[in-house]
Amino acid sequence: MEVNCEECAGCCIDWRAIAPEPSDHERRGPREPLDDTYNLVALTRDDARALLDAGLADALTPRLWRDEDGVEIDGVPLSTIDGKPAFFLGLRKPRKPVGPFGTDSSWLPTCVFLDPTTLQCRIHDEETYPTECAEYPGHNLKLDHETECERVEESFGGNRLLDDDPPEDLSGFLFGPQAVGQKVFVFPDPERLSGVVARAEAGELTADDRALFVAVAVSSAPGTTRVAEDKFELALPEARETDSWAGRAIADWEERAGEAGTEAPDSELARRVEEERGAPETPGWDE
Repeated sequence: MEVNCEECAGCCIDWRAIAPEPSDHERRGPREPLDDTYNLVALTRDDARALLDAGLADALTPRLWRDEDGVEIDGVPLSTIDGKPAFFLGLRKPRKPVGPFGTDSSWLPTCVFLDPTTLQCRIHDEETYPTECAEYPGHNLKLDHETECERVEESFGGNRLLDDDPPEDLSGFLFGPQAVGQKVFVFPDPERLSGVVARAEAGELTADDRALFVAVAVSSAPGTTRVAEDKFELALPEARETDSWAGRAIADWEERAGEAGTEAPDSELARRVEEERGAPETPGWDE
């Protein structure tokens, strides 16, 4: 597998607002996400724990799904496992000024860890780099599913997917029961989500809301729907007290950002918004 990522990062950005044709490739199937985020990276339990330990829990956000046969909270029917709400954890995507694929700078939902100036990941060489990011688009190639690289090629030209042979050391798939407690988590106390689900549907989750889901994910038992209560009680205050450069930068971007797809200032603004708050720098493509 070989990809050309320079001036792309299509898998890290929701670029629907500048796409020549609309896309709904992430909205197929029987369950509809409550959020409107595209290219959401599903974190494993180990990914979430590494990010929490690194003081980056405020960079995480949950995904819940609407399911007419599920449990109803705040008037919203949610997908469940054993009658309890199921969720993913992903990386937050504030709107940043980016110019992928050689386009002019515009406000687009962009991974919290993506440097808008170089379009490189700030945690690429760190232990916190998520497994799915490290192996993308390996699983797509293994399953013969279209990759984001190919979508970018079709929409903007160029060569992005240079070699479509899946890596030999690709990690195992987490499907069905194998995913439970490892990538799909179960919230143990549905009543505790009263008010939270309404905010999730409105796109107005609070820091405390997100911390709840982080604590459940890191204290989940792999292969089961159980949550270790002692681990949850330790993880929850740790997640709630997180105050990282990432969370502070997101708050700043949210104050500055225009509507998705509208003209944005030069991406160099990220140096002030992110790097002056402590974000790791990226090497650029000359390196």
